[in-house]
Amino acid sequence: MRNIYLIGFMGAGKSMIARELERKTGGERVEMDERIETEQGMAITEIFEKYGEPYFRDLETELLRALTDKTDLLVSCGGGSVLRDENAALMKENGCIVLLTATPETIYARVKESKNRPVLNGNMNVEYIRGLMEKRRARYEAVADVSIATDGKNAEDICAEILAQPCCGR
Repeated sequence: MRNIYLIGFMGAGKSMIARELERKTGGERVEMDERIETEQGMAITEIFEKYGEPYFRDLETELLRALTDKTDLLVSCGGGSVLRDENAALMKENGCIVLLTATPETIYARVKESKNRPVLNGNMNVEYIRGLMEKRRARYEAVADVSIATDGKNAEDICAEILAQPCCGR
């Protein structure tokens, strides 16, 4: 089984879909943000505050390198992980990159109560989310092998769409 890398803006459903894919396929789920928090012994917000975003992005790259020899992975990537060329290349070499999308309104509804979104702290509103999504949209689309809208769909239907994709190697 090829690895599946779920990318997209925060709140697009990456973690939920990774859990459902794990249940359906028996693959190993990797939550990049959770893994980094565990390895660093601190929350992402603390990493950003203490060391800055470039340091956090280095940690993402290190984790992706560490996963290159594994198969059957269902990787829920951090929202900004594909902003680096090296990260996108590592994902492409080792699996299928699935972009999960949602409208800014849907994203806001999903993340508005979260305190663990350092990129949105102090900017938790639809307009800011729309602007940031637009800045990232071209990059997400450029690296993705397939794009799936999550608005108004349940996890089972989204997973069925993903598993039907030839690039996912199922």
